[in-house]
Amino acid sequence: MSFFERIFGNTEPKTPQPDIRFGRYSDSYKESDNYEAWDQSLEKFEAEDYIESYLAFFRYLRDEQENNVKWWEDGDGIRFELYQGSKKISGFADAKMLKAEAKIAHSDELNVNFMRQLIERNFDLNYSRFALDDDNNLTIVFDTYTIDGSPYKLYYALKEVATNADKQDDLLLDEFKVLQPIGSSHLEELSDFEKEAKYNFIQSQIKIVLEEIDAGKLNKEQYPGGIAYLLLNLTYKLDYLTKPEGYTMETLERIHRLYFAKDEKTTSQKNVLLCKELRKLMDRPKEDFFKEMYRVTTTFGITTPVNHDRVVSVIDGELHNMDWYKDNNHLGVAGAVPGYIVGFCLFNYAIPKPDRDLLHLYFQVIEGDYFKTLGFQNDFYDSQNNNFNRRAIRKAIDSIVDAHRSKYNKLNPMTSILRYDSLVEFAKSYLLMIRNLDVTKTD
Repeated sequence: MSFFERIFGNTEPKTPQPDIRFGRYSDSYKESDNYEAWDQSLEKFEAEDYIESYLAFFRYLRDEQENNVKWWEDGDGIRFELYQGSKKISGFADAKMLKAEAKIAHSDELNVNFMRQLIERNFDLNYSRFALDDDNNLTIVFDTYTIDGSPYKLYYALKEVATNADKQDDLLLDEFKVLQPIGSSHLEELSDFEKEAKYNFIQSQIKIVLEEIDAGKLNKEQYPGGIAYLLLNLTYKLDYLTKPEGYTMETLERIHRLYFAKDEKTTSQKNVLLCKELRKLMDRPKEDFFKEMYRVTTTFGITTPVNHDRVVSVIDGELHNMDWYKDNNHLGVAGAVPGYIVGFCLFNYAIPKPDRDLLHLYFQVIEGDYFKTLGFQNDFYDSQNNNFNRRAIRKAIDSIVDAHRSKYNKLNPMTSILRYDSLVEFAKSYLLMIRNLDVTKTD
């Protein structure tokens, strides 16, 4: 049963919810069968039964909902395919060697600039290398003797191949027009309706924030921290809610890196850089956005697994910063603080599933109009009348608790502390409710 089915229930006919994905994929939410396969892979490798070790390893990687990993016997070895975003990684393993390769782009003519760029990037790789195959395809390759190819090494090596191939293809195609796309037949095109909704949301949200910074009541030189909350909340919100690929995804990641870089720049100087990046994003032609809007299958997550204590730490470290802005009627900035907390956690971490579902519900309430535009039956908040549907919100929270009760039987959200005076008051009280949860796994 999907997350939305759990929230809205299935005891009576409901309008079908759109099949739209949000946020970053994580491979941390594996089933017990996956972990058993990992143990078997280690045991078989120690016993020098390499083929059986690899078969178990691919069972560990496979996510049934994603249908992300496939393998089959071929002579004395096995062939395998795994998917990471826009790229397919193909390989072969036998008792002596394992090799994996992902094709990134095709070039009819060699170009010094992109060749130099890939050679330089080889220095950042630990297991793999960028290369050019006999058909003038840019590829990234990993190979190893089986005796050195432990499951641990395979995991990190294949992750390096997959994540670099996925990131580089759109970036290289965008920068070098002589390159041609290759190996993207598995991508699922989004509907024009969904593309339009996401594009309009990106444009409108960037415009709102930049106008708030340029024409709002808050002095951006005197209060650079408040401006930073606006910019980072926007960045993480766009990443989670529109699930971009290619240039847009890289821009949002670059904004994150620019802000948190340990350099000599002040917060005000960093805010200027972030605004420039967002303006460049807003000025891109619509067709360039649409080219990057597709549904992908993923094998490796890039977020760091953490427990609930990390979520608590972020809330404790940031939430109180909204109070001054709220008391002084800078409500846009005040609301950006809890939004930043939610987005920061979802952008950087693979948090426990109850936390993830509850933070998703936060967006459903706060950004309810966007969900309605996408076609969701979403009645948590009426933005025209500042009216909350308390019953629907409590029902959604209860449904999340019920869905995770078998693994987290101490979940008991204090919904009584939720405040419904305004979105700002609700956001603060909602995060305090999450902060006080007991997200301890059942033994």
